[in-house]
Amino acid sequence: MMDELMNPTGVSTTLHSRSVDEIIGGLTTAQKVGLLFQPMVMVDADLDLDAPSPLGGDTLRHLIVDKGIRYFCLASMPEPAKAAPVLQVLQDLATSTGSRLPIIFSSDPRHSFIQNAGASHRASGVSQWPEPIGLGALRDPEAVRTFADIVRQDYLAMGVRMALHPQVDLATEPRWARQAQSFGAEPQLTATLLRAYLEGLQGTTLGPTSIAATTKHFPGGGPQLDGEDPHFPYGREQVYPGGRLRDHLLPFKAAIDAGTAAIMPYYGMPVGLTLNGEPVEEVGFAFNRQILTQLLREELGFDGIILSDFGLITDVTVFGKPFPARAWGVEHLNRRQRVMKLLKAGVDQFGGESDTELLIGLLESGEISEDRLDQSARRTVTLMHDLGILTPRASETNVEIGTAEHIHLGRVTQSESLTVLMNQNKEGAQVLPVTGPQKAYLVDIETSVLPGGWTPSSLEESTVAIVRAHAPYEKRDTYFLENGMEQGSLDFSEEYVEQLRTIARQVPLVFVVTLTRPAILTPIAAFASAIVADYGASDSAVLDVLTGRVRPRGKLPFELPRTMEAVFASRPDVPSDTEEPLFPLGWGLDVDEARP
Repeated sequence: MMDELMNPTGVSTTLHSRSVDEIIGGLTTAQKVGLLFQPMVMVDADLDLDAPSPLGGDTLRHLIVDKGIRYFCLASMPEPAKAAPVLQVLQDLATSTGSRLPIIFSSDPRHSFIQNAGASHRASGVSQWPEPIGLGALRDPEAVRTFADIVRQDYLAMGVRMALHPQVDLATEPRWARQAQSFGAEPQLTATLLRAYLEGLQGTTLGPTSIAATTKHFPGGGPQLDGEDPHFPYGREQVYPGGRLRDHLLPFKAAIDAGTAAIMPYYGMPVGLTLNGEPVEEVGFAFNRQILTQLLREELGFDGIILSDFGLITDVTVFGKPFPARAWGVEHLNRRQRVMKLLKAGVDQFGGESDTELLIGLLESGEISEDRLDQSARRTVTLMHDLGILTPRASETNVEIGTAEHIHLGRVTQSESLTVLMNQNKEGAQVLPVTGPQKAYLVDIETSVLPGGWTPSSLEESTVAIVRAHAPYEKRDTYFLENGMEQGSLDFSEEYVEQLRTIARQVPLVFVVTLTRPAILTPIAAFASAIVADYGASDSAVLDVLTGRVRPRGKLPFELPRTMEAVFASRPDVPSDTEEPLFPLGWGLDVDEARP
């Protein structure tokens, strides 16, 4: 079947002339089943199609040829400038076997600072920008549109056609681990920035130069109980004591209006939630028919792909670390039953899974109908059609990735997103910008970025101290991914605060803190001369602000609580709900530029 001649680009010469329904009608059941899986794969420059994957054991050849899978998330890939030819080898294999359908490769974010496999990748070989929370601090739709368009250009050049972003969860629980990839706590601002993001990434309609966006995590992942992350069993519960579900839905309504290609439900399990007067089943959102079918499909009108978050079916061990399936509320179900519940809830594609025999068995037993299979398979092929990858076309060559212009824009945006929280020494004078020759005592800053006339110095001989730190979190390392998730207390240790106090007793202290989530700065604000927040910025980008070369424009995208007691008393689903925050949402001081 489908034994057409192949053109030089690898795509069947007749696929493009067929309607989606005709293509679906020409597929075997097994080939349609393969379209409902999107495993995570590692693709290296020295591609070996027959090497078992460390993420699951299957070889790439087996996944493509024998299982008919045509969607893959790239957990690793060659450096961006060399990615396209390697991915083309996999495309050639896909379009010469089985269904002859091409592959859609997807990716988590790749243009910022955080490296956590399975969530985001630190920029390498592309321009580097602040985390999305920094774009939220800028509150500038045009900057977001520009960023997303650059991501679009880079992904196209790499051979990636689907983005597992943007993330539009509201940052309402100060301890939650995933705030860095969000735009902040404000529903309307998040919706506005999201529209700009989708315009840059997809365009006004999907086409051959679009990247398909996956907006996540429906219906909003911010309201986690105690801020714990639902990648792990202890973080499975999501709560709404303030009754603010509709706030969290607002960005998703905007995404649907703007034509997002896909939506990803969150891992979280709602506890005590009602919807339209009815209690919501306490199972993970992807397993929840009330959330996916009744709310997302029927009420909000979404008809694109519902891609489950990754790893809901199968317990795995990755690099020696356990990683239980995030089957919250349905842990008692076996793998086959989980697949059936996901499909009946409304999921189209299983993220991070590759065991196609589970679904084939359900079809053979009659527990899942062929019509239900066709619904989801049709959506996956429709996306291929809308992206133009079924139409033969010559691939672009010699497209530059990480251009000098893009690198400069990313660097300037890093600087501009910074937020000045405090700027007054004990005499009441403004400290920033720091001008003139200085002897600088530096902590966690490279001396190579110091401007002319500045010299690194000991604390005793210095004229200014500049200290960089990351927002605090509790380090955990039981489960795979856990050591990269920033969870737990927002307090700096007493020992660390005392070290800063010792510095501030001898010299004016400029404290720069990376806010991938809030931090308790109350004790430090008592003695620092200036406090500046960044959201992912190089040392040189930070120094450009501190010395007045770039004017910071960032405003806090979430409030900074005064104490952990205030955090404990706040409601996880309500934006800006801590009592008397030290710095409120939207706070940010203006600083005069010392010189252009």
